[in-house]
Amino acid sequence: MTHGTYGTRIAALGYHQPERVLTNDDLAQLVDTSDEWIRQRTGIVTRHVAEDESVADLAAAAAGKALGESGLDPAEIGLVTVATCSARDRCPSTAATVAGRLGIPTPVAYDLNNGCAGFTTALAAAEHSVRAGAARHALVIGAEKMSDVTDWTDRSTCVLLGDGAGAAVVSAGGEPGIGPVLWGSDPALGGVVRLRDEWRPRFAQEGQAVYRWATTTLPPLLRETCERAGVDVAELRGIVTHQANLRLVEAVLRQLDAPKAVIARDVVDSGNTSAASVPIALAKLVERREIPAGAPVLLFSFGGGLSWAGQVVSCP
Repeated sequence: MTHGTYGTRIAALGYHQPERVLTNDDLAQLVDTSDEWIRQRTGIVTRHVAEDESVADLAAAAAGKALGESGLDPAEIGLVTVATCSARDRCPSTAATVAGRLGIPTPVAYDLNNGCAGFTTALAAAEHSVRAGAARHALVIGAEKMSDVTDWTDRSTCVLLGDGAGAAVVSAGGEPGIGPVLWGSDPALGGVVRLRDEWRPRFAQEGQAVYRWATTTLPPLLRETCERAGVDVAELRGIVTHQANLRLVEAVLRQLDAPKAVIARDVVDSGNTSAASVPIALAKLVERREIPAGAPVLLFSFGGGLSWAGQVVSCP
C-alpha cells in the first residue's frame, strides 16, 4: 500500500452495542409495518437500542475495549476524536468525556460531525495527525444514539436506525497500513439527509434520492479510493461500507469486481448506526477473523452532506 514516507496503521479495534434488541415485530407494534416489509426494503432484522446509556457511555465502552486490545497505557494516547451527529452534550466534547473516563491525561480531544461519513473522516484526520508527528497514538471513535433522534411515528425511518459505537487505535510505525483518503461532499444535495429542529432534532431523509445518488456516484469513488492506495479492487479481501441498508449496499457493490472480498452486512443485525456503522462492522469481521491480518480492506462511508470519505487499510 502506498501513502507517503511514514507508516501508520490500525493497531486495535473495539465495539459496544446496547443490550436491548429491537426486532421488526417490535416495530410493527409501533407503526404500520411488518417483518416482511422491513426485510424486503432494507434487509434489517434487528437493531440495538440504548436505554440508560448516552453517546459518551457507548463511546467509552468501545474505546476502552480498543485501548485494552492495543496494550497501550492510556498516557500514550495523544489524540481522541469522536465522530457523532447524535450527541446531546455540546461542551465538554464527547471525546473529552471519554478521555477522562479512560484516564487519558492530556490528549487533544474533539468531536467531529460529518453524519454517517464521520468515522472514516475522523480516521483520516487522526491518521494525518499521527503521520505528521502531532501524536504517536490516536483513538478514533464512531458513536451514535440514533434512538434519541428517531421519529418513532415515521415508518420509513424508524425501521432503519440503531445505537452503538466502534473504535480504532491508530499508531505510528512500520509499513503504511492506512491508505490515502478520498473524501468530499455534494452540498447541493445536503438537504436530502437531515437532523434539524434545533434542540429536538429528528432524523429525516429522502430515501429514493439517497439511493439514486449512492448507486450512481459511489462505485467510481470506491474504485478511485483503491487506486490512490495502489490496490487493485480484485485484490481486496474485505469491503466495509456505511451500513445504510442492505439493499443499497448490495446495489453499490454489485458494480465492483471484488471476488475475494468479504462484504460487511452488519446492517442486518445492527441497523443503520450512522458514524458507528463502519467501525462496528469492521471490528466484528476482525473478531470473527473473517479477513486475514494484513490483508487490504476498503472502508468507505457516506451520508448527510451529502458527504463521503474512504481509505484502504491493512486489516489489524
